[in-house]
Amino acid sequence: MRLALAAMGHLPRPWARRLGAGIAGGFYYAHRRLVQVGRRNLALALPEVPEAERRRILRRLYTHLGRQMAEFCLFPSNRKEQLPKLMATEGLEHYRAAQAQGRGVLVLTAHLGAWEVSSFGHSLQGYPMKFVIRPLDNAPLNRLVNHYRGLHGNQPIAKGEFARGLLQAMAANQTVGILLDQNSSPPQGVFVPFFGTPACTALGPAKIALRTGAAVVPGFTVWEAEQRRYVLYFEPALELVRTGDEDADIVANTARFTAVIERWVRRYPDQWLWVHRRWKTRPTGEAPLY
Repeated sequence: MRLALAAMGHLPRPWARRLGAGIAGGFYYAHRRLVQVGRRNLALALPEVPEAERRRILRRLYTHLGRQMAEFCLFPSNRKEQLPKLMATEGLEHYRAAQAQGRGVLVLTAHLGAWEVSSFGHSLQGYPMKFVIRPLDNAPLNRLVNHYRGLHGNQPIAKGEFARGLLQAMAANQTVGILLDQNSSPPQGVFVPFFGTPACTALGPAKIALRTGAAVVPGFTVWEAEQRRYVLYFEPALELVRTGDEDADIVANTARFTAVIERWVRRYPDQWLWVHRRWKTRPTGEAPLY
């Protein structure tokens, strides 16, 4: 894997992107189980979209995944002065305003567009951050991937250290990226609407934000075809629901966070990770969806 990353990383960016798209296209045809999951998710979330278009959305997703794979391999060769060719940032003032409050920043994001490029590009601008991940099962590969991610100061927080890591980061006024679009399970997750279907979603970010006063800033990096580069969009910090009932507030804010993600997925449907079993966990008594 180290040799493969280095080999693609030495290619010119256009060639690396084409190669990445080709490799990902191969996975589209070779790993049909994931394709079936993607088709099921699209039928659940976007029933009003014709089936032929849903299939095109899924096929284009693999192109985006391949492009991101190429960009990941190119991380060691990127320099700050080259960043505008790779990624632009809009709404940086919203992030800076949240950081100036001094209580930490949770960047609300998802597996949309180029989440790896998002944190890397942000650190390359001089804003290193931490991010919550599940460590890869292969320890040497996990170290290699995290080395690439951390070339400009980014640091991982393992899911097993989620609560302690977030509390420490917020106390130090640091920034943590949260990918809040994966399936969870009780008691770590609560059911909130996502494309009209209850989706079990991690409650930790809402709980941490309510208890620490950290700012929750939506931030998504997507491929803009007309610009031929990625754009990181920051939105103003979300105003949290605070009624005094902590349990109800956690659910209400988790639902609000998820609604933001849904809005962005609807805006860029071919860039979201449809092949993840997002609705795997079901409320008690409901039949499985997969």
